[in-house]
Amino acid sequence: MAATGENNLENTGNFLHNIIKQDLGEDLSRIKTRFPPEPNGYLHIGHAKSICLNFGLAAQYGGKCNLRFDDTNPAKESTEFVNSIMEDIKWLGFDWEDRLYFASSYFDRMYDCAVELIKKGKAFVCDMSAEQMRQARGTLVTPGEESPWRNRSVEENLDLFARMKNGEFEDGAKTLRAKIDMASPNMNMRDPVIYRIAHMTHHASGDKWCIYPMYDFAHPLEDAFEGITHSICTMEFEDHRPLYDWVVNELDFEVKPRQVEFAKLNLSDTVMGKRYLRNLVETEQVDGWDDPRLITLSGIRRRGYTPESIRSFCDMIGVSKANSVVDTAQLEYCIREDLKPKTPVVMAVLDPIKLIIDNYPENKTEMLTVENHPENEALGRREVPFSRELYIERSDFEENPPKKFFRLTYGMEVRLKGAYFVTCTGCDKDGDGNVTAVHCTYDPATKSGLDFTARKVKGTIHWVNAATAVPAKVNLYENLVTADETAENGYALNPDSLKVMDAYLEPFLKDAERMQRFQFMRHGYFIADSKHHTKDNAVFNRIVSLKNSFKPQ
Repeated sequence: MAATGENNLENTGNFLHNIIKQDLGEDLSRIKTRFPPEPNGYLHIGHAKSICLNFGLAAQYGGKCNLRFDDTNPAKESTEFVNSIMEDIKWLGFDWEDRLYFASSYFDRMYDCAVELIKKGKAFVCDMSAEQMRQARGTLVTPGEESPWRNRSVEENLDLFARMKNGEFEDGAKTLRAKIDMASPNMNMRDPVIYRIAHMTHHASGDKWCIYPMYDFAHPLEDAFEGITHSICTMEFEDHRPLYDWVVNELDFEVKPRQVEFAKLNLSDTVMGKRYLRNLVETEQVDGWDDPRLITLSGIRRRGYTPESIRSFCDMIGVSKANSVVDTAQLEYCIREDLKPKTPVVMAVLDPIKLIIDNYPENKTEMLTVENHPENEALGRREVPFSRELYIERSDFEENPPKKFFRLTYGMEVRLKGAYFVTCTGCDKDGDGNVTAVHCTYDPATKSGLDFTARKVKGTIHWVNAATAVPAKVNLYENLVTADETAENGYALNPDSLKVMDAYLEPFLKDAERMQRFQFMRHGYFIADSKHHTKDNAVFNRIVSLKNSFKPQ
């Protein structure tokens, strides 16, 4: 169940509700779902949709949702991935309570099920190599060829399967295959392999086993063992459903889970393939699985996304069977909407240039009171130091401004946020003609908070006090990949995906804790980095800009 509220699935047009109500009738609390990740990588935003769906449906009807690791492939799995997945699910706000399961815990029962199939004449040990099986499989329009070992006796199959289990054969020497139909129009039903030999150490079971069940055999068994009522998975498993049903029917389970498919999440301008993500991490092209540019859940958590925004996003996109691509702007909209009412607004200068107020006393510093949020008084107020020399954004000054430029230029008057009106009088330049400082004068009568109505200005700019400003590294992110038709996967790494800027922050931010969020005025929402930020080395990641390009319907 969600830590804060439930997913609002009732009014989303979610077709799964009709199926569940039809299957369970009045006793909807009998629903039992599961989230079954393979511990071979870190979860990404696509998994969040499945997590919210499975836990959300169970919570809505008062049922249960299990967390189960499908750890049937020791070649790619590790305890690191198990721990990261559990952390991600908890962060999203869901609780599996005492229902944590592993496929590896069922290996003995799965072996017994395979033996039962052999005894029923529904499985056989095959000596064909993987290449021979591929060639004999047939095509979509031609039937496959039966294995020469398909009609081995039950006794011989039982003996060979036991010897496979005992480690007498090398990897690939033999497999156990289901005996179904080599002429089936569904290629998955053409005597699929259900056990293979793999002399590998398993992260949980160690070296106890040297044979491992295939996913298509293990998954329906796990669901049946746990009494799952609805096995909700993505559309690529639709063609595998007949094999799923064959397994649970041939083994006469009392509770037969029903597999139902939905369209997976495809997000624009990003890549979510585990293989690609793993390669980026292992080749150190990114800063680990939690690099803020990645769409892994640990990455977007470090980026600053909130669990509330992810759950809201998953609710908003809904559930259907039709594959589609969701605009990344929709995800960004959800995080902005979540952060906007509760995030303090502060001043930070990301591309600094000095502003000198020539008529302000040189040795004077005053403390000005500013609000922490323009619309949320509960966030309180803070004091900021103000003196003769400040930093402002370089883009806030133009010698030759375009039309409708309402910031600093010669003779132009603007308000300094929370402070005074200032009028630009000139600038300093270096030998190359680059502006190094802007000069202005201030009007003491225009101090913010005073009853001043004599004149109005069109522009307000933010600033930080030069003497007390906190230096910081600020990370700005763009899409990690760009389209590339020449690349194997259709995309290439974007060399501009990370831009690091030397910024100045108001002193209030010196005490910011890791993972604390702020809105930097005019720049967007930022978070103190969970890895590298310290009070002596400020590092902030931009979560998202302020601009919304998505408009909800």
